[in-house]
Amino acid sequence: MSTASPALDTLAARAASLDAADPLAAVRERFLLPEGVVYLDGNSLGALPAAVPPAMADAVHRQWGTDLIRSWNDNSWWDAPLRVGDAVGRLIGAAPGQTLAGDSTSVQLFNALSAAVRLRPGRPLLLTDPGHFPTDQYIADSVARLFGLEVRRMPPAGLPRFLAEEGERVAVAGYSPVDYRTGELHDMAATTRAVQRAGGLMLWDLCHAAGALPVGLDELGVDLAVGCGYKFLSGGPGAPAFLYVAERHQAAFDQPLTGWNGHVEPFGLSGDYAPAEGVGRGRIGTPPILSMLALEAALTAFDGVAMEQVRAKSLSLTGFFLDCADTLLDGLGFTAVTPRAPERRGSQVTLRHPDAYALVRALAARGVIGDMRAPDMLRFGVNALYITHRDVLSAIRQLAEVVMSAEHRDERFRHRTTVT
Repeated sequence: MSTASPALDTLAARAASLDAADPLAAVRERFLLPEGVVYLDGNSLGALPAAVPPAMADAVHRQWGTDLIRSWNDNSWWDAPLRVGDAVGRLIGAAPGQTLAGDSTSVQLFNALSAAVRLRPGRPLLLTDPGHFPTDQYIADSVARLFGLEVRRMPPAGLPRFLAEEGERVAVAGYSPVDYRTGELHDMAATTRAVQRAGGLMLWDLCHAAGALPVGLDELGVDLAVGCGYKFLSGGPGAPAFLYVAERHQAAFDQPLTGWNGHVEPFGLSGDYAPAEGVGRGRIGTPPILSMLALEAALTAFDGVAMEQVRAKSLSLTGFFLDCADTLLDGLGFTAVTPRAPERRGSQVTLRHPDAYALVRALAARGVIGDMRAPDMLRFGVNALYITHRDVLSAIRQLAEVVMSAEHRDERFRHRTTVT
């Protein structure tokens, strides 16, 4: 279809109407978005919140530069992992004292899976999703080797039958509520109930959910969770991850990486490890303070915003995206793989096309930034705090123009870069 048509005019009018009625429209001003760029890769790296640069300037020049080591006390650096953890906790439905910020998702996942295995001795199986992000699968395999367990890779749809047959052997199940490739949203409540009914522990990787949709960890009775700070939370590249440990498990939470920050008396300098009370025992080494303070500042973008509002706008954006794709990309070789049912969508839309990589590169040259996942998926992440319906329409229109002009066939767009 031509990108100049009555159908396009109808979509443009619809986008304008939806944006005019958007209760979160003003929140976009809390982000520093480059002019002329439509940024649809916030599911990989969130855009820069306006609160971060001044917070970083203060952290570097005053707190580090002037206050020096006194800042551990005077500027509350020491308490930052718990303070920032609680700020994340408010977005994932966790009461204070159950969420800790620090280290990477990989480290947090290793500790959480290992602690879960120790909480369920005698159970020889660790479950994970064969479609899980590779790190989650690698670490599941590593934990299994260390503890002499067997990893079973079971798709979410196959869990009920598997648990009915072998559930009493499962120590822990590690899954993500959102498929990082397709954007499909799984049923957290049903999965958590099924695993726990069999006597296992439920661990969720919230990297593609935290800050994008209501999670409700306490309400669902989740045992453990981890997640990153740099996607929908917009904490910056390499931002600290987070760990959630339900209060009922904290006294017995026994992680393998026991650093001095997690000691009950870290400055007592004892040679014997004794864990701190509460979720603080999940601390390991000295926290990355600059990154921690960047994440803390970034989280203020959610001030006064309910996750239900974020979810409602996200569904509006992804639904509109699919409608635009149906209209403007028809006959151009695209297939939508993200579920159309709203209750089964996360906060991204994924399209399949045999030239996915070159198309993403050509789009980026036009100022529309998404990403791709092998072998043929174009991913477009929607952060409801700063993306508009007009952005979505612009992205799809540009994508159609790229294909119809064969612009993506230029050799410069086919050369593979390290990061896709």
